[in-house]
Amino acid sequence: MASDILSVSQLTQQIKTELETLFPRIRVKGEISNFKRHTSGHIYLTLKDEGAQIPAVIWKNTAVTLQADLRDGLEVIAEGRLEIYPPSGRYQLICSSVAQAGVGALQQAFAVLLQKLSKAGYFSAERKKTIPEVPETIGLVTSSTGAVIEDMGNVLARRFPAARLLLYPVKVQGANAAESVAAALAWFNSQKKGGMRPDVIIMARGGGSLEDLQAFNTELVAEALYRSAIPVISAIGHETDITIADMVADLRAGTPSIAAELAAPDTAQLLKGIDTLLSRQENFVMAKLEGADRQVYSICSSYAFNRPPLEMQQFGDRIDMLRDLMSRNITSRFTEMAGHWFSAARHLELLDYRRTLSRGYVLVKKEGRFMTGKAGLHPSDPVDLVFHDGTLPAVINPGGRS
Repeated sequence: MASDILSVSQLTQQIKTELETLFPRIRVKGEISNFKRHTSGHIYLTLKDEGAQIPAVIWKNTAVTLQADLRDGLEVIAEGRLEIYPPSGRYQLICSSVAQAGVGALQQAFAVLLQKLSKAGYFSAERKKTIPEVPETIGLVTSSTGAVIEDMGNVLARRFPAARLLLYPVKVQGANAAESVAAALAWFNSQKKGGMRPDVIIMARGGGSLEDLQAFNTELVAEALYRSAIPVISAIGHETDITIADMVADLRAGTPSIAAELAAPDTAQLLKGIDTLLSRQENFVMAKLEGADRQVYSICSSYAFNRPPLEMQQFGDRIDMLRDLMSRNITSRFTEMAGHWFSAARHLELLDYRRTLSRGYVLVKKEGRFMTGKAGLHPSDPVDLVFHDGTLPAVINPGGRS
């Protein structure tokens, strides 16, 4: 029937839907051939074995994250999804990751976690914290036995013996090692400042195989480092060993001994620096004092500074002059007033009635009042006759005589 006839596009679309649904994610092992890196950044290749081959594509955004150096003849393990390309009617593998075969599951897991954490910003330089220059307390997250703790202890004792060391012993490999390390980081961060909370943490272990370092390539430890509010120096393995923990930590050291040197300042250099600062401070203070001394001398020598004492001296001289003038004026006034008083006294003396009485005159006094004429006198009135040397009583005579 005509209704059962499919067009090429319809058939291809049905195959595409069925195939992509059936194989949403697969892993394929094969040898690379026809390897080609396009100018756009995309990579086109063929994966083959003894009996078959399949075309594959690695898009640009995936290609830039690949760790393996891809080339023809290299056996790899590719992970991705199947896709039908309708224009050519063929299927191909769209790769999300490609790793060299034989590297092992740990390296595969390392690559996957590396890519995941990178996208999440765990390795961003902007989030890394500054290591304190002079830490009072240093936390150590490592095994309590072995050369690592001894080497770090020797370096710290030599460089900065004033620092307080806090050891949180952990398992550095094997079962539950990652949990032990994460717990140590979390415990240090839970402590209060001034108690058991360090200013910086050194997380360290010696060298070993990829399996030995696996605890430090886990998301659990990476998360603990990312969440740590305390700066962490990571020193895992040898100089050439790079772990996820090294990349997430705020600072990576090639060895535990180098980590100790990075965490603690050199006491001799500190003391030298303090001497330099003291010398600079002394020179600064002396320069300030000399400048101030010159300024004081300049002020003391200035007219404005010396004017008040000169004016005070002038005021003193003027006060002395006014005092002398006042004294002369008072003396002159006193002499003048004394002359007036003496003249008035003489006039009063001349006007004294007793001087008149001494020349033979008498005053008549009636009822306590001096009589100035006869109008107030009547016959038989008692009166007093006042002489210059005393008083005598008398009576007015009716005949005109007393």
